[in-house]
Amino acid sequence: MVRQLQKKVRRKRISAVFITLTTLLIVLIAVIVLFMNFRLENVIVEGTTRYTEEEIKNRLITEKTDQITLFYYLRQHFSDPVSIPFVEKVDVSMENRNTIHVTVYEKLVVGCVEMMGGYLYFDKDGIVVESTKERLEDIPQVTGLKFDKIVLHEKLEIQKEGLFETILNVTKLIKKFELPIDAMRFNSDYELILTSDGIEVLLGRKDFYDEQLGALKNVLEAAGDKKLSIDMKNYSKNNKKIISKPLN
Repeated sequence: MVRQLQKKVRRKRISAVFITLTTLLIVLIAVIVLFMNFRLENVIVEGTTRYTEEEIKNRLITEKTDQITLFYYLRQHFSDPVSIPFVEKVDVSMENRNTIHVTVYEKLVVGCVEMMGGYLYFDKDGIVVESTKERLEDIPQVTGLKFDKIVLHEKLEIQKEGLFETILNVTKLIKKFELPIDAMRFNSDYELILTSDGIEVLLGRKDFYDEQLGALKNVLEAAGDKKLSIDMKNYSKNNKKIISKPLN
């Protein structure tokens, strides 16, 4: 009786070992098949302007299993999204068994304000979307605003609500006309003043600045390296008069 029990136990152990080894072998074969057939060879990145394709890849592909296309695709869809400054979201799709397609959706940033040695970047609605120690050169710094409070991911509370719309419109025009603007400032009368490499441009208080900014590139090129204060408050299609004087 004892021997029979021992034989049964031995058979069960052998069976358990066999099942375990078989399972491991199946898993190993599956991994080899996946690696051979779903090896990540191409990563197509589009939609990024602030980062290079290589920088996006380095931020997204961080695990050893990411070298298998299917594993990487599943990880991106079922794990917490990767946080990348100035990026709203990233969509990942699998084009084929060896290719991943990454679409980057960047945050629309229209300006920044300086606060305690850093810079807070806000969108068209005045929501603070990022905070960095570094100043991004292509984002105008806005001064002359008064804040009740500044909280990341919340709206800036300023003295005049319509200023955000003005900032957005001016930022679009700056990009449209490829103007080298460093900063924009509002004085106590909410008149707009732009700064470009030591040149101060007075634009006044208007609903639209299209005509002034449309002419500004030629004005700045004509000024060259001179440090000037350029008054374009009254500039219009019918009034081309511009007043310039040395900047004190």
